[in-house]
Amino acid sequence: QVQLVESGGGLVQAGGSLRLSCAASGGTFSSYSMGWFRQAPGKEREFVGVITRWSAGSTYYADSVKGRFTISRDNAKNTVYLQMNSLKPEDTAVYYCAADPSYSGMNARLYDYRGQGTQVTVSS
Repeated sequence: QVQLVESGGGLVQAGGSLRLSCAASGGTFSSYSMGWFRQAPGKEREFVGVITRWSAGSTYYADSVKGRFTISRDNAKNTVYLQMNSLKPEDTAVYYCAADPSYSGMNARLYDYRGQGTQVTVSS
């Protein structure tokens, strides 16, 4: 069983930056693809991006965040990061990380493990 705990959320002004962390425990972290998702009030959960497993980890991003957000992983620390720059009010949401040993797609429901989320609020 893998446990995921997100941190780093908060309130930031538009144009600012935040770095979210997702710490994993209970599994072989390097063998999991790690996805980031977000859900704004009244909206469906949305794919943000993913980093594939192992040290080579390829990254893929939603068009809405491409060029502004960067996902990285530190397998020694069992942690994946989401660096968010040039934040916009429409980035306001609860951000979740997810882990899976074989799936690295855009559907959060297909990841075996999901965290509880951290709130990001971007003020205009």
